[in-house]
This record gives sequence, structure tokens and C-alpha cells, in this order.
Amino acid sequence: MKNTLMLFVIIILFLGCAKEEKSIFSSSSFEELPRWQDENHKKALNSFINSCKSKKTQKLYSHLCQKATLSQNPKTFFETEFDVFKIQSLDANKKGLLTGYYEPTIRGSFIKKEPYIYPLYNEPNDLISVDLTSIYADLKNYRLRGRVVGNKLVPYYTREQIENQEIDAKVICYTDSKIDLFFLEVQGSGMVSFENEESIFVGFANQNGHKYSSIGKYLVEKGEIEQQLISLQSIKKWFKKNPSRIDEVLNYNKSVVFFKEKKHSASGSLGLVLTPERSVAVDKNIIKLGSILFLDAMIDGKKVDKIVMAEDTGGAIKGEVRVDMFFGSSKRASRVAGELKSDLKLWILLPKEDN
Repeated sequence: MKNTLMLFVIIILFLGCAKEEKSIFSSSSFEELPRWQDENHKKALNSFINSCKSKKTQKLYSHLCQKATLSQNPKTFFETEFDVFKIQSLDANKKGLLTGYYEPTIRGSFIKKEPYIYPLYNEPNDLISVDLTSIYADLKNYRLRGRVVGNKLVPYYTREQIENQEIDAKVICYTDSKIDLFFLEVQGSGMVSFENEESIFVGFANQNGHKYSSIGKYLVEKGEIEQQLISLQSIKKWFKKNPSRIDEVLNYNKSVVFFKEKKHSASGSLGLVLTPERSVAVDKNIIKLGSILFLDAMIDGKKVDKIVMAEDTGGAIKGEVRVDMFFGSSKRASRVAGELKSDLKLWILLPKEDN
């Protein structure tokens, strides 16, 4: 009975605000992890050690962060120190989903001039973010965003409204493509290159509070692109063929991301520089940031089974078995991330209860 209770407490600690009716976390083992023997355990351990630079990871795994740095046998370390649990949805018809994201590069200018006319905004001065935790404990990790009109908090401007007026926000720079700017928002961070060959890194600062809506799903529903063909590349091709409908499609997603300048390349919600194909985004209301995960999926035509670290979040990443993998900033990263849409099986590694 005592062991069962301890196991329950550990699962609750690592699985955010997940509710029992939404998902099942069942006991598993390393023997059940596909191709566990073939994993590069040293790289997996290094990813864990790197993630331990974050206080959130340290809080989850405590002394194991320090213990990992002393390990001489990474595979044995994982098998000795952790228990494995499979994460699955209660809905038997709902499959897990793996997608990808990358760090794009867009062209920019600090001065508004043709063709650099699309502003990359910093967080608006009149954007109010309310943390609801202090009022409703059940709403931990949820924020209410809006602007004050009179004595009321009302929704912040939508994408269409922002485009058609000036807002109270600093412009970091201007870019020459509203499509590239839109996909920069989707990715959450990237690099801006200028004509003088200088460049800056930008990353997520805040969001306007409107729910993310997939333009890919919109194009499928409208019969413009077949479901099996939808990807970043196919959407961009469609825009080239249908320039008069760009605003219609982009404005379907009322959500807007605001940016801030950063000193380094893509970093996630833990504040750490992301590691290509080891860092993933998750739904933090289900899985705690900093968690060690093991995934099984098809990537770029190949079966991939590996340990990844939950180090980021994303507006479109919602659900129990839902992961977005970071691929870096190369041309391959753009292609693979843009095309990736794989069925997913997912496990989580939790500290053994007696450690």
C-alpha cells in the first residue's frame, strides 16, 4: 500500500495538471522501450545533464542531476535510477502525434522601407497578463491576457486588428514577408539577417491571448490542400499560387506572438539553448517541463526511438501524447520539421521511489 501511494505521488508531481479522466500513465519497463539497447545512452545522458542547468529540472530530479555527472555507464545509470511509465490517452481512437519545429532565418531592416514593411513587434505596453493561480489554484499554468478599456479587461487585438492599426509596442525591426513572419511566430524563435550582414536572434516574449488556430487545418477544411499533403512547404506553395488570399488564411489564426531580442540561438521555456533532435515541446499542463521522455516515431522516413527532454512549449502543442521536436536551423531542419507528422508512442522516466 505504501509503495502504491508513493508511486501515485511521483506521477502527480511529474504530470502537471493532468486529470485522471484525460490520460493513463501505466507502469512499463526499459525492456518495453523499442530498441532501447540501440540508443546513444551517452548523448541521452548529456542531454539530461544539460537540462539540469534549469531549476525546474533540478526540482524534478533532485540529487540525480549531480549523480548523472559522475556516471561512468550512462545506460546503467538510467536503468538503475529510473522507472518507466507509458503515457497514453484514455481515448482509444486518439493517436499520439509528433511534429517538428526549427529556427528560421528571415530578412530584416531596422528602418521601414520597401520591401521591409512588416513589423516584428516587442511585447506591447498595453498588454496585460494575469496569472490566475493566485485566484484559482486549479488554473495553475493558465494566464489571462487582454487590455484595459475603462475599468474592464477586454481581449487584446487580433491578428487582423494589429495589422490594420499601430499598437503600443516597440518595433524590433521590419521584414519583407508577412508569410515568413507568420511562420517565425509558429516556430517561436529565429534569426533576423540584415543587408549589412549583421544578424540578431529573437525569441518568444508574449502572446496576444487568442487561441492558436492551424491554417493548415483551415486549408484542408476548405478543400485547398489534401490532408496527407499538408506541410510547411505545401502551404508556402499554395500562398505563391493564391497571393490574393494570404490575408484571409493568415487572419484565420487570431493568435499573434510578440518577440524580444536574445543573445543566443533558439532557447526553450526552460531558458536553455535547445538541442536539435533531443529537445522537445510538450503540453506543460500534462507533462512537467524538465521531464525525461522516450519517444517512438517515424522521422524523415526512418524509425526513431530515443530519449528526449521536455524543454519547451507551444500554442499548438496540446494533449497527452503530443510532442513537437526541435531540429535546429539548417535547410534539412526546415524540410524535416515542415514535413513531420508521425504517429507517436511516448514514455516518461521517473526517479525510483526508493532513491
